[in-house]
Amino acid sequence: MTPSQDPQENDGGDPQSPPMSRPRRPQRRLITATALAVILGFVALAVPTPYIVEVPGPALNTLGSVNDQKLISVDGHESYPADGSLDMTTIYMLGGAQTRIPFIRVLQAWANPHEDVYPEEALYPRGATDEQISDQNAAEMDDSQQNSIAAALGSLDIHYTQELRVVGLATGTNKGVLRTDDVLKKIDGKPITDLDMLKAALRQDKKGTPELTVLRAGKAKDVRAKTSMSDDGQPQLGIYLGNHFTFPFDVKFGLSNVGGPSAGMMLALGIIDTLTEGDMTGGKSFAGTGTIDPDGKVGPIGGIAQKLVGAQKGGAEYFLAPADNCAEVVGRVPDGLTVIKVSTLDQARKAVESIGSGADPGSLPACS
Repeated sequence: MTPSQDPQENDGGDPQSPPMSRPRRPQRRLITATALAVILGFVALAVPTPYIVEVPGPALNTLGSVNDQKLISVDGHESYPADGSLDMTTIYMLGGAQTRIPFIRVLQAWANPHEDVYPEEALYPRGATDEQISDQNAAEMDDSQQNSIAAALGSLDIHYTQELRVVGLATGTNKGVLRTDDVLKKIDGKPITDLDMLKAALRQDKKGTPELTVLRAGKAKDVRAKTSMSDDGQPQLGIYLGNHFTFPFDVKFGLSNVGGPSAGMMLALGIIDTLTEGDMTGGKSFAGTGTIDPDGKVGPIGGIAQKLVGAQKGGAEYFLAPADNCAEVVGRVPDGLTVIKVSTLDQARKAVESIGSGADPGSLPACS
């Protein structure tokens, strides 16, 4: 028998010869199957997936500069240099929309306690493009910046005016009547002071055809609008509204390639410190996150676990966290970082000022 012969077909073989060829066919099958499994495994690891991975991003000091440009600058009002840090924290979001990450990267994230994995549809609208998501993030950042100025000036008792602006049409009810960027000035001859006043006036208009005065391209214009009923039985104009502010001086932000609304609270604190003499931080290093509304309410954000890591890497000693995010904070605080719970800008400001003046951080509310 030669090694190439099959022992089952060799009727005249030497019985003393070693059965060297007996396992050859099973060996080939096993080797082939193993090779295929390995190839398929590598292919599976490289397959693009509909997942998003959140990873820690850099911390940016709102009192400092980014690429030699001040992150917050003021024109038309006295401003003061400040020591210490009031860092806004960021995250990187890998994957989503038209960008796909391989399954091996998802596995790495699952194994990393500082990263989180989400299905794409949990964070982005179905079918959204990269451009649409980028535009949305930019719009949210712009709104956040405007809200941060309003909240900071409110905290400092500096007067400004606030109006409602059309930012889009939700339905076709007033298509061709109202336009994006229209500023709502009056309804049925009465000045529109805020959203609650507008809603009350729409309820009082029994005909469902209120007359609106809008500021369009700098000129006042009267239009006859229509209302429809919302799911909860309230009259509505079928528009998306945003805030339009008129501030007594200019506040500019030197940010690029950063989107979303979560920097609002830290930007507001940075503005307050810039507009007031002395160091609110006492030279200490703070970081934080949270949305802000014009009245100074701090709202929850995503990716707080990653932002805690970014804050620590950036050298922060204290982290200001929205109260509504506390459940996600517990058990994920990096060593050396003290987390303080806040619900309003005034609470955040008081916490920074207290610690900056030497108060015990343990005396402040914490996530537990």
